[in-house]
Amino acid sequence: MLSARSSHDRMIPVRRFQEIDSTNEEARRLGDAATEGPVWITAARQTAGRGRRGRAWESPTGNFMGTLYLTPRCTAREAGELSFVAALAVHDAVDNLLPPPLRGPLRLKWPNDLLHARAKLAGILLESSGVAGAELAWVAIGIGINLATFPEGLEYPATSLSALGAGTVTPEEALAALDRSFTHWLAVWRGQNGFAAIREAWLKRAEGLGGAIKVRLSGETLDGTFEGLAPDGSLQLRLASGELRLVSAGDVFFPGLGG
Repeated sequence: MLSARSSHDRMIPVRRFQEIDSTNEEARRLGDAATEGPVWITAARQTAGRGRRGRAWESPTGNFMGTLYLTPRCTAREAGELSFVAALAVHDAVDNLLPPPLRGPLRLKWPNDLLHARAKLAGILLESSGVAGAELAWVAIGIGINLATFPEGLEYPATSLSALGAGTVTPEEALAALDRSFTHWLAVWRGQNGFAAIREAWLKRAEGLGGAIKVRLSGETLDGTFEGLAPDGSLQLRLASGELRLVSAGDVFFPGLGG
């Protein structure tokens, strides 16, 4: 568990909105204006929230909807590592928001979901300035946490902190927990062991490691065993033929849970 912030610590600046199209879009606007990060962007309601691959993201009031806008001056490869940094930060923030008896089933699903007993509790969307072959000017880490409600009718189960019996957790409480955990894991990422330490910590929190999974790619669906993460964060999938496939982008499903 992360230690409480002392009275001398300073929180990352926050830009709060009652309603906005998307906190990631606001991050893009900050990037276009060459705003220096880090900055938190939060909203009580989003009118055009989105998830991975352009999917719509439901944004009901009471849940956490926010983006951490960073200007790390990193390469696209290093920006990809931030997806795992974010996953660890979200995991540990939610772990601190849950009563101790409910923390055990909290796990990470590759590439960027937080699960509780294999039901989706939070999602992450990472976007950047996207200039090919150049140093990225900014990175936006969009985060949605189901605090009060969760979407139904999806191809995979979902849940919320409220449904789990965690009581009422406000978006402000979630933001404070996220701010603490991001401060910690960004420092680890920037440290001597860099992504190797992040990868090791992520694997300790991984759901389904060593078990059967289904991976849906853009043009095919693969069944195999989740063996781990490659040094660059790619998913290592052992097929029935014995071939080891490295997957850099796809959707993971567990047996009997959609897909």
